[in-house]
Amino acid sequence: MVQAYKHEPFTDFSVEENAKKQEAALRQVEQELGKDYPLIIGGERIYTDAKITSINPNNKGEVVGTVSKADKELAEKSMNVADETFEWWRKSTAEMRADILFRAAAIVRRRKYEFNAWAIKESGKAWKEADGDVAEGIDFLEYYGRQMLEIDKGGEVNSRPGENNRFEYIPLGVGLVISPWNLLFAIMAGTTVSPMVTGNTVLLKPASNSPVIAYKFMEVLEEAGMPSGVVNYIPGSGSEVGDHLVEHPNTRFVSFTGSRDVGVGIHEKAAKVQPGQKWLKRTVIEMGGKDTIVVDSEADLELAAQSIVQSAFDFSGQKCSSGSRAIVHQDVYDQVLDRVAEITKGLSIGDTSKENYYMGAVIDGSAYEKIMGYMEVGKEEGRLVVGGDGDDTNGYYINPTIFADLDPKSRMQQEEIFGPVVGFTKATDFNEAIDIANNTDYGLTGAVISNNRNHIEIAREDFHVGNLYFNRGCTAAIVGYHPFGGFDMSGTDSKAGGPDYLYNFMQAKTMSEML
Repeated sequence: MVQAYKHEPFTDFSVEENAKKQEAALRQVEQELGKDYPLIIGGERIYTDAKITSINPNNKGEVVGTVSKADKELAEKSMNVADETFEWWRKSTAEMRADILFRAAAIVRRRKYEFNAWAIKESGKAWKEADGDVAEGIDFLEYYGRQMLEIDKGGEVNSRPGENNRFEYIPLGVGLVISPWNLLFAIMAGTTVSPMVTGNTVLLKPASNSPVIAYKFMEVLEEAGMPSGVVNYIPGSGSEVGDHLVEHPNTRFVSFTGSRDVGVGIHEKAAKVQPGQKWLKRTVIEMGGKDTIVVDSEADLELAAQSIVQSAFDFSGQKCSSGSRAIVHQDVYDQVLDRVAEITKGLSIGDTSKENYYMGAVIDGSAYEKIMGYMEVGKEEGRLVVGGDGDDTNGYYINPTIFADLDPKSRMQQEEIFGPVVGFTKATDFNEAIDIANNTDYGLTGAVISNNRNHIEIAREDFHVGNLYFNRGCTAAIVGYHPFGGFDMSGTDSKAGGPDYLYNFMQAKTMSEML
């Protein structure tokens, strides 16, 4: 009997024993750095001359690993393998598929500190961020396995006398999964196994910044019993491999997490019916946000300040849910701003693979330059309170930054910066604060800090985001507890980690038999 789902506990690194285990895992992983990893197509390991090099953003001189790079020909090979495999995999039992996920979860759980270390090395995460990332990946495995077992029971429909009706869900076909670098384990794992456990076959194209941990996860799936050809590992360029497979007539669905521009492009390409294509492709797309924390005049101001700092600066603000806007009632604006500045000045930043700093580097040189460019925009549009500077000598480090007195329609308060930057805007009353919170193209997450019950109820109705939190930060959704996905230009509101998510990769079939 499968036990009831509950989320994976987080590691407390203030416990000396846990800290020592994490340090040991980092040293262990350092012994494996620089290895060369192949593609995996139909279980076959394929090495190519073209490579993707994964670099530790905390230490630009450290190569995490090199990964073979797929081209259009190999993408076509992977499609053919996945297509052939689907013909029998779609008939496998839900129990078999769920068991693979449960075994994979157990393997990752036993190797949790090691996977934390890979996440720290490959994305520059702080220890608690890496641990949360891996824990969420375990949660996806456990939760989706259980969800599949429930869905397999079928839906309840009526039958008339002399009639037997059944309503079941069947898989779609071959899907392309394009995973991001920020939650390099959790989202990669969750978007891979959700179509797999529902009976589809998968072409996994991980982000070029984080392909090594994805390869390590492929090894876990194989150890857990996943047959060859069910998930095929094909890192490659978006313009060559990605576009080819998005437009391929045999692709049945595309699951993407990443930037707005790329997501919109995928949605447009997938919408065009290609010669020989006999279905409308589905897209499951999450494209980021410009997320707001609203602070009411009637609020716990210390809670507000702590929530803003945590939401803005955890993982250097590189989450689609990061709280990059603080809309604060004018009566408490200065008090909240001063306290946030005070906390921010005490945050530590450095090489998280050497020490448990609060923040590490941003992901790469391109991100560094983009974020530093916004520093100049912020200085023109508002008042720099803390930070505003960085150092890319050894790694891509940017200090946590606060800009105050920004116009709600300024670039700083409208555009997704994806870095450790938060902007403050003053509101004259609560209704204006909610109006400002809704004034972007995005609608992913938001938070309201208030002790006024009427204001909380107003926000429930009028704050237009997919994930709305009260009296806490706007990040850190937990699988099975906070189904995740946003409105408007944040994506298709797929609600990952929720009871409806697996239906994205299935279609309903009604069968009626006269008795």
